[in-house]
Amino acid sequence: MKPLIRFGLDSLMYLARGSTIYYGWLMFLGFLTLLMFLGAYEQFTKGMIVTNYNDQVSWGLYEAQFVFLVGVAAAAVTVVFPSYVYHHKKMKEVVVIGELLAVSAVLMVLIFIMFHMGRPDRLWHLFPVIGIFNWPHSMLTWDVVVLNGYLALNLICAFYYLYMKYLGREVNKLFYMPLVYISIVWALSIHTVTAFLINTMPSRPMWFHSAMPIKFIATAFAAGPSLIILSFLVINKFTKLKIAHEAIETLAQIVAWCLGITIFLVLSEVVTELYPSTEHSFSLQYLIFGKHGLTGLVIWYWSAMVLLLAAFFMLLTPSLRKNHGLWLPLACAFTFVGVWIDKGMGLVVPAFIPSPIGELSEYTPSAIEIVNTIGGWAAGLFIFTLLAKGAIGVLLGEVRYREATDLASEFSSEWQPVVHSSEEISK
Repeated sequence: MKPLIRFGLDSLMYLARGSTIYYGWLMFLGFLTLLMFLGAYEQFTKGMIVTNYNDQVSWGLYEAQFVFLVGVAAAAVTVVFPSYVYHHKKMKEVVVIGELLAVSAVLMVLIFIMFHMGRPDRLWHLFPVIGIFNWPHSMLTWDVVVLNGYLALNLICAFYYLYMKYLGREVNKLFYMPLVYISIVWALSIHTVTAFLINTMPSRPMWFHSAMPIKFIATAFAAGPSLIILSFLVINKFTKLKIAHEAIETLAQIVAWCLGITIFLVLSEVVTELYPSTEHSFSLQYLIFGKHGLTGLVIWYWSAMVLLLAAFFMLLTPSLRKNHGLWLPLACAFTFVGVWIDKGMGLVVPAFIPSPIGELSEYTPSAIEIVNTIGGWAAGLFIFTLLAKGAIGVLLGEVRYREATDLASEFSSEWQPVVHSSEEISK
């Protein structure tokens, strides 16, 4: 256990060192997280009355983050799959960064699940067998099972890989590779089950179609790699670790094609729903054009479409896609925000408007919801910053295991006494 303890201690010592930008970034995220704790206290003591949820719209900003972040977590497979299936050498060098991003995203998902529940002390009801939810028939319990399983897989894979790197050894492939292949399949399952969670509700016509899981996977593989690319570009700029352009270019192409599939599915849904224009298309009509003078989400929808189309054409142009200084980060930011709108506010909220009995009630997030949402993201980014910094230290060899003999020799070489000859002494 001694090397494992030293691995933890050395990592903590490395995390404590950094530039002014590093400390400032952590302090900023810590402040936002503190605000989240204050907002959580307000919500958990006063109840969901502090949010703007109502009898008609019972899902809102929290659920939008939950649905979106499950996709971000699943997108780690876009780094793992090329690394271990197609043996992409440059991608394999930084695959652990994608796995740590998945860990951070799942932890954010759990934060927003607690905010969604309103009573986190009743979280145990989601546990299989002991909870009141009828597992395996409850899709929500299945979602909890696959999310926690995916979290465990990525934690084991990432930290085992870093620990072996810290020791200067090769991973045990008989132990490591099966976990990698299981995590690849599991990544698809977490977003598929999340899609099943909502598209098995006949009372919500906007969700009730079989293309929902396909759309979830496509949007996940567009938004998630966009965030990974932005993380890689930040790492290249502010750290000694230099991520190869080939790895970033591979991810950029994945984003381009998955974004194209996403746009195609969005257009197909619009034609399918609006061409016959039945009462089942009222939710989509409200989202795109507004209905009966209610237009709260119209600006969100059209903003998302503009961002996604602009990002798609930027990524399709090789000269823009390979420009890592401006156009690629801009395209990735547009993709990330556009998918967040389309998959969050543009998917979760309008399914409740109108209600199954035809009532229309608009929803706007309250200040508490906004503070808690920003704080949830800040907490996740805080965790990812620390995890990524620790991983970078191991990958660069700045955090490595040194035997006691190595430490003694290093000490003796640094403090070797100077022996002068008698002639030098007499002079």
